[in-house]
Amino acid sequence: MELRHLAAFTAVAEEGSFTAAAERLHMVQSAASAAVRTLERELGVRLFDRTTHHVDLTSAGRLLLPEARRTLAAAAAARDVINQMHGGLRGTVRLGINQWDRAFSVPRLLAEFRAEHPQVEIELHRGDSTSHIRALHKGQLDLAFIAVDAEAAPGLSLTPLVRQTMLFVTSLDHRLAGRRSIDLGMTAAEPFAETPPTWGVRISIDRAFRAAGLHRRVAFEVADIETVLDFVRFGLAVALVPPSVLDSSSGVSVMPVSTGAPVLARSLATAAQREISAPTRALLSTARRLARDDAT
Repeated sequence: MELRHLAAFTAVAEEGSFTAAAERLHMVQSAASAAVRTLERELGVRLFDRTTHHVDLTSAGRLLLPEARRTLAAAAAARDVINQMHGGLRGTVRLGINQWDRAFSVPRLLAEFRAEHPQVEIELHRGDSTSHIRALHKGQLDLAFIAVDAEAAPGLSLTPLVRQTMLFVTSLDHRLAGRRSIDLGMTAAEPFAETPPTWGVRISIDRAFRAAGLHRRVAFEVADIETVLDFVRFGLAVALVPPSVLDSSSGVSVMPVSTGAPVLARSLATAAQREISAPTRALLSTARRLARDDAT
């Protein structure tokens, strides 16, 4: 039994597809298929039920998957130990990132980490919280920024970084502008500019309105917080945004929500059922340190 066979089996199990698994492992599909067939012959069992459209684990495959993950993690740990003995950490961390956020700077994190561990490569994968959660479970990412709380991310281990209470914003000449605070119910009749439903910002806002038993109309949906603010600035919509996206040049009226304000919790996440590599642990450690420094 070879590690490459276990790696191919694990990738197919997590991707649900030989084609996707081959892409993840940077090999041709026939090589991934051959690796799994070899493993099945060695074990004397069928690991997948294959149909035209689906690849599903058999009962034997489901039993093997956690052991395969542990074996691959142990092999990676052994490599980490030898790498550290020969001059420090080496390896690659696949990091999922969101839209840049002034509340916690990703470029600052990467600069600090590179100064400490120059031989570790960081692969950046841009996406939203929902896609990052899927990718972590599938093993496509080692670590990811997500902007949802633990309830919305089962099976993940979260390292909290920033927690922000969102603010209500309108144009300067809006009928609600200038109030000391706003009740969430007073905003429900307004047209909202929003990010997509899979973004952490949107998930938090949707949850706050559901908790209050309120329905609102999303008039504009855009994949950029700055564009959300543009719609607000020109009087086309209102919005709820984290305070870190606002400054003196935003050109909008800003009001706290008196009760039931949505809260945006930004964390670094790993898959709870997987052993993480030494480079991933080191990047998490740097992030924790920076978050503590920012909080003091």
